[in-house]
Amino acid sequence: YLQVLVYLMHKSCKYIMLSKKKDTQQSCMFLGLEDMLNQKHPMYILANKVDWQMFEDSFSRLYCLDNGRPAKPIRLMVGLLILKHLRNISDESVVEQWSENNYYQYFCGEHVFQPCEPCEASELVHFRNRIGESGIELILKESIRVNGNDSNDSTASIDTTVQEKNITFPTDSKLHRKIIDKCRNIAEKENLPVRQSYTRTLKKLSLDQRFRNHPRNKWKARKADRKEKTIAGRLVRELERNLSPDSRYQSDIDLFKRILNQKKSDKNKIYSVHEPDVQCISKGKEHKKYEFGNKVSIIYTQTTGVIIGALGFRNPYDGHTIEPALEQTERLLGKRTLKTLIGDRGYKGKRQINDTTIEIPKPFNNRKQSQYQQNKLKKQFRKRAAIEPINGHLKTDHRLNRNFYKGITGDNINVMLAAAAFNFKRMMNKWKSSFWLEFKIQIVDLIKAMFYQINNNIIRKWAF
Repeated sequence: YLQVLVYLMHKSCKYIMLSKKKDTQQSCMFLGLEDMLNQKHPMYILANKVDWQMFEDSFSRLYCLDNGRPAKPIRLMVGLLILKHLRNISDESVVEQWSENNYYQYFCGEHVFQPCEPCEASELVHFRNRIGESGIELILKESIRVNGNDSNDSTASIDTTVQEKNITFPTDSKLHRKIIDKCRNIAEKENLPVRQSYTRTLKKLSLDQRFRNHPRNKWKARKADRKEKTIAGRLVRELERNLSPDSRYQSDIDLFKRILNQKKSDKNKIYSVHEPDVQCISKGKEHKKYEFGNKVSIIYTQTTGVIIGALGFRNPYDGHTIEPALEQTERLLGKRTLKTLIGDRGYKGKRQINDTTIEIPKPFNNRKQSQYQQNKLKKQFRKRAAIEPINGHLKTDHRLNRNFYKGITGDNINVMLAAAAFNFKRMMNKWKSSFWLEFKIQIVDLIKAMFYQINNNIIRKWAF
């Protein structure tokens, strides 16, 4: 009963009460974080640039006011989500590092150092589910606002990449083995009679499947694969006979049947039992022929380098992703600012969407375009290639490479959080470089003053 109560308190907003605001005016007996930290540190500057009150106003309506246990502060939870993708760490790691890092605590709204962990790692999961895709889009919108006028570029580049899901490489043998394990677990939970467990049989079959690439073992491995599929089908049919048609496991049984019936040439195949929405995407890479996940569209300003659009799709044609991506950009920027959108040859078929012109590399028509227009387009096409390393940075630095969030909603959340972290990181690097530039100028001025003083002393000596 206690587990059910905890689950309901996490799942439903009516069981969680909005937390009381802390009294930040109360002075501390010792030094606070604001007095201890370097005020020119990029994270310190970012903490004061982000509009935290906007998140408070937007997310407070998701909580009740006078019922349930007090929730964690909204600024704390939003700050932990940003820090997770900013530093490319897991939920568990960001909670652990928060208790060790003064700048993390100041960024999340603390005024005095807290030696304990702020929350359980699972509370980040519940908070993401609570605010949903619209709430994550607000974080991305705020990251664009922090970049200021750099996001008001009239020309942008667009590109698609693949966000891989956290699944193993799919094979029929792996899927059938997972179905067998799932059927066993269901039968054990519901105390259903099982005619045969096939434990010893499956152990022998796994030995036959080991060295399938050896010429002498191919037939043996194929025979073992067929036997394993037969066993999986038997267990599914036995489970279906013993369960009622309206049981809670009926959707799982339908999924198992669909996996067992699918063939090599079928479309919309299932590649994972726990993530049935995963798509098989081929992008023409030599080192990786197929990727299993979903397609991602990124819009990136050409001159300033800010991500102003990040949206997840299943596996559509690239040209069909332009219109939804532009709609998201208008929502994030609050106005239509893009006049030209530069894409690669995968975006054929679309030339104009509302006021935005779509340009792709193509042979020029000398009668319609002047030499100046042609040279300008050539420069824009060369600049478009800069979006490729941006995709690489999103994957290696901000957790776009492998998505651990569940379902289609998790795909979209991961994309937008990675783009928001990239924008925040861009401004942090900008503040860091401006600080070092200022420091270098001061050093140069100091050296000039020293040489000037030495020259004056030498002139005075020779004068006497």
